[in-house]
Amino acid sequence: MPGRIAIDPDVCHGQACVRGTRIPVHQIVRMLANGDSMEDLILDFPSLTTKDVRACLDYAATLAEEQVSPLGECRG
Repeated sequence: MPGRIAIDPDVCHGQACVRGTRIPVHQIVRMLANGDSMEDLILDFPSLTTKDVRACLDYAATLAEEQVSPLGECRG
């Protein structure tokens, strides 16, 4: 789902966000991890689509696959 995630130093301090929004990828992933459904997210953020949410998960999976670092304390 290329093109749905943007990194701009002038938006959210350069954090990865859903393109055209100020919604950080980490917020979407964290909300899903805490039990929110895709439907909940779309209700909370009407500008999001299911493709945007899937792109956030894909982006997070790519980062997890490519970086190996100690977890320390995991919230899960």
